[in-house]
Amino acid sequence: MKLKTIENLKINNKVAMIGDGINDVPALASSDLGIAVGSGTQIAKANADVVLMGDQLNGLPYALNLAKKTIRKIKQNLTWAFGYNLLAIPLAAGILFPKYGILLTPSIAALLMAISSITVVINALSLD
Repeated sequence: MKLKTIENLKINNKVAMIGDGINDVPALASSDLGIAVGSGTQIAKANADVVLMGDQLNGLPYALNLAKKTIRKIKQNLTWAFGYNLLAIPLAAGILFPKYGILLTPSIAALLMAISSITVVINALSLD
């Protein structure tokens, strides 16, 4: 019954399902976002995308907000790393040498790559 309802709703909508028991597992697995209550069965938790700790649903807004912020940080870090490497790799390869005579030493190139990694980690740690 729950599974059929989820499948019917998914035709035109994004569907989230909250459950805690064995009978909820097919619907949790079929929904776009399966949410298990932490005090529920192990199989429900294993088939859910999100597991709320305890037996209260009041943690759901926090979990969804944290997920959105996490995705935003991932996108920021990917953009930063791609842009930084787009500039730093040609510099390390010696693109400035023919015209300006500037060539990065391996240690400076390694330092530039380490700075990129450090920046990504600091940005990830700033998740609030």
